[in-house]
Amino acid sequence: QVQLMQSGGGSVPAGGSLSLSCVVSGTTIANDVMGWYRQVPGKERARPADREMVALIYSGGSATYGNSAKGRFTASRDPAKNTLYLQMNNLAPADTAIYYCNLGFLGPTWGQGTQVTVSS
Repeated sequence: QVQLMQSGGGSVPAGGSLSLSCVVSGTTIANDVMGWYRQVPGKERARPADREMVALIYSGGSATYGNSAKGRFTASRDPAKNTLYLQMNNLAPADTAIYYCNLGFLGPTWGQGTQVTVSS
């Protein structure tokens, strides 16, 4: 059974930094694209496919970022640890959301979600 277990997140004031991790079990991430997505407050009933893409990380290590993340967030992966990371810097209140990791291009397997709260 494939599982994605997230950790990290929390609450910071604007301008602060947080990091997220996503450990994958039951499969190897070596050849898969992985992604970070977020769901903002008030959209808790949104379908997973409607979550905002934060970053996509490809098997070679390169990444594509959503407009809101460019220049502030850095996604990375460690195939040896089967782990995905998201470093978030210069956070703003608009970044407040539940963040999810995902296996594949909007694949069916998601992490449990991690709350990130940024105060003004």
